[in-house]
Amino acid sequence: MKKKIFRHCLCCLLLAAAAACGPRERTVVLLSTNDIHARIQRFPQLAAAVKACRDTADVVFLVDAGDRWTGNAYVDLAENRRPVLELMNRLGYDAATLGNHEFDAGHAVLGDMLRFAEFPVVCANLRSDTAAVPQTPPGVVVEKDGVRVGFVGVVTNFEGEGRPAGHADRFTGLTFPDPLCAARRYESLAGDCDLLVLISHMGATHDRDLLAEPSAYDLVIGGHSHEVIDERIGATLLTQTGKNLQYVGATTVRLRGHEVVSTDFRLVPLDAYAPDPEFAAEVERYYAAPALHRVVGRLGAGASHTGLANLITDRMAARTGAEVAFYHIGGVRLDTLAPGDVELAVLYDLEPFGTTVVEAEMTPAQMRRMILAKYNDPVNTKESHRIDIYSTEPYAIEVGPDGEAVDVRFPGLREGRAYRVAMSDYMYKKYEALEYDAPRESGPAVLDLLREALESTDPLLPDNAPRQTERHAALPVPKAA
Repeated sequence: MKKKIFRHCLCCLLLAAAAACGPRERTVVLLSTNDIHARIQRFPQLAAAVKACRDTADVVFLVDAGDRWTGNAYVDLAENRRPVLELMNRLGYDAATLGNHEFDAGHAVLGDMLRFAEFPVVCANLRSDTAAVPQTPPGVVVEKDGVRVGFVGVVTNFEGEGRPAGHADRFTGLTFPDPLCAARRYESLAGDCDLLVLISHMGATHDRDLLAEPSAYDLVIGGHSHEVIDERIGATLLTQTGKNLQYVGATTVRLRGHEVVSTDFRLVPLDAYAPDPEFAAEVERYYAAPALHRVVGRLGAGASHTGLANLITDRMAARTGAEVAFYHIGGVRLDTLAPGDVELAVLYDLEPFGTTVVEAEMTPAQMRRMILAKYNDPVNTKESHRIDIYSTEPYAIEVGPDGEAVDVRFPGLREGRAYRVAMSDYMYKKYEALEYDAPRESGPAVLDLLREALESTDPLLPDNAPRQTERHAALPVPKAA
């Protein structure tokens, strides 16, 4: 009897010891942002959300997937665009990658960012042959409380002839190998960490292309396409939080020992958090810049997104004497503008890119090819199958039953005649199927045109009426059986 009792006790002890020696289960939270676009006014809420998470979770990492500036004059006109980086340093980011807009201000500012950031900026498909821009590491392993997370970064090269979109002179001495190949190459980092994360600024379409094949990445934190994404592709979770710090992403990872048991994503609205007072005071200090509060003019009525585009094209035509002016939807960075005083900072928010006007001669046939190519673009799908090109000249896009544009009608233009055209330098350098004659590139800055319009007319009344339309062909009625 005693032997049976002894054996039973021994068995219990062995089972307890085995349980005690079993892998420990832990929870890790990865907080993520992308496409902040200098919205430092949202940092007080972000700081409150991050602090709340750090107070409740065991291990927290904070990362960013690129495009930290361009879109807010209080950042973009500050010395080396430091405000957003100062706030990120203060909040304690753990890693980030580059977005296409990190290159907007040129080599000196980008190089300063890479040196000033107190967190690693990783990018596996950037090659720098210029001393102004330090070579970025392809990835980094960050360890916290015994948990090792590997971060690999990639940036798009799909919109700018093998590089990110932007003026060519901003990329001198920099090359951008295929980001998909670079991301796959550094999957080998998985053996050095408990969790492997790709911080991607390729856009959702290319993230999905990557994950169409089996991947060693446990998580892809995406950016660039400004989408809200929570989806699982194979064994990998793909996430994105939209843009402008409306949300912070929260990915919860359960680890058993060094094995990932589960990943789960939640989109956290920052409006749910009261602003952190210390960060709010810091943001107020940035916004106190007196030069940017100068009133340049007054709107007599509210301007819609279309109204702002009409204002830009009208001023382009008036200043250059062009008969037709074109402007792209992506260049109009405000959705609306309220009536009343307009400060200089608002104009920089509306046109933060330093866009200039290019003049050329185009026939209606050449204009038609440009508009059709943009509407039917199979590559940059987030900017296709919609009216993307605003103009002083009314036109109608004829759309077939399959959703593809088949024709563009210009009621006010005569076929075969060459018209003097003004367009943004972005369209001139980037748009496919663009044909023209007698180009002249040294045109005025769009920002100056907007300022002149407000300074010369009090109040300025916007024209919000759409000038461009789509006409969709009816789907064929199926024959009765």
